[in-house]
Amino acid sequence: MNRDKYREAFNAVPFSEDFQQRTVERLTRNQGDGKDEFMRATRRFKALPIVAALAAILTISAAAVVLWLTPSETAQMLDDPLLAEAFESEDAIILDQTTESGGYTFRLAGVVSGEAISDHTEDLDEEKTYVVASLSHTDGTPIEEAGFDFVFTPLVAGYQPRSVNTWTLGGGANAFVHEGVAYYLYEFETIEKFADSTVYFAMYEGGVPGPDTFSMAEDGSISFVSDYDGPHALFTIPLDESKADPEAVAQFFEETGFKP
Repeated sequence: MNRDKYREAFNAVPFSEDFQQRTVERLTRNQGDGKDEFMRATRRFKALPIVAALAAILTISAAAVVLWLTPSETAQMLDDPLLAEAFESEDAIILDQTTESGGYTFRLAGVVSGEAISDHTEDLDEEKTYVVASLSHTDGTPIEEAGFDFVFTPLVAGYQPRSVNTWTLGGGANAFVHEGVAYYLYEFETIEKFADSTVYFAMYEGGVPGPDTFSMAEDGSISFVSDYDGPHALFTIPLDESKADPEAVAQFFEETGFKP
């Protein structure tokens, strides 16, 4: 109702001459025993919708928000305190990026590279890259098992996916499920040697990366083929270009026997 019209209607209501006096007397009596009964009831009544609304908001938020483990917490879960510390350092790249596809939520959590930064590495004098990623059902249905039906792999612009990937980089992985989310920790030869190119991290359902999964444009950029219809995600890892090592890249292709 319009406020002015409401005021006019209210003013038109006839009150008895002693209405004001009786009202004052009633309020005065309420200052004795039970003086707060009316006010308490009023406050309770007004608060109920607010409490109900807050409860609804909290319930919706609890259902919608996924409290993912951080990269450091993921390393701790895998009993690797040294790597957990590395993910807390300024050298770590914390991304926390997600993509939804095919009923799954893919998350690239963080990346860190360096020598001897894991309690479980066997090559203490070689630089390694560690990537934490996770996989969950978008509708919240718990993941039951952290299997390896999905491929998690680095790719590098300008180099064929079949030449630079998890396998050619000597990758290994650990995985576990925590509160319905599958977490993956991958270890590779350092990918920082490719830092002067765009470095991707792909997650998809399938096998070894090849022309049936990825295409490379004339400028070297990589993408999924247009007719790929499986669950998939493609992230970009922002690396420090100053850490690029062309000599190490040349040595990599010489040792693997793959063509760039």
